[in-house]
Amino acid sequence: MERNQAKGKWKQLTANVKQEWAELTDDEVGKAEGNFDELVARIQEKYGESRETIARKLNKMME
Repeated sequence: MERNQAKGKWKQLTANVKQEWAELTDDEVGKAEGNFDELVARIQEKYGESRETIARKLNKMME
């Protein structure tokens, strides 16, 4: 996948993340900086959901 495609997918994913987990701030999402595991950790910290549940939702969003 080209770098531009990856950036585009990441932007789309973060937009979906902000809709699903509305209490996350732009700053919190931005700190993940393209790191899937970091994003999962930030969501887990804020919402207390399991890593598996969050990862499943994120993977579905990326389809």
